[in-house]
Amino acid sequence: ISSSWTARMQRAATRMAVPTEGRTSTTASSRGSNVLSKEENSRLAARQQKFIKDLDAALIRIENKTYGICRVTGKLIPKERLMIVPHATMTIEAKMQEKKRR
Repeated sequence: ISSSWTARMQRAATRMAVPTEGRTSTTASSRGSNVLSKEENSRLAARQQKFIKDLDAALIRIENKTYGICRVTGKLIPKERLMIVPHATMTIEAKMQEKKRR
């Protein structure tokens, strides 16, 4: 894996870590929207934190020279999949098998 790819993943993780500030409102009609907005923001923040954690794990796999190797089959994960999902740990086939087992 090239250093430019690693740098790209690190920049993505940094961008995802930047907190966003929400607006607050005091009108009664906007309080309901505010609550929904807070719930949505909370879900979004949780997803971002998971994505950052997954990217950090991918960076560790790069350092360990295990990046791009399926953790289930041991086969190489296609480059096209890694370009779309840089933190992928399984091939599409292994992922589908996992979903069938659930």
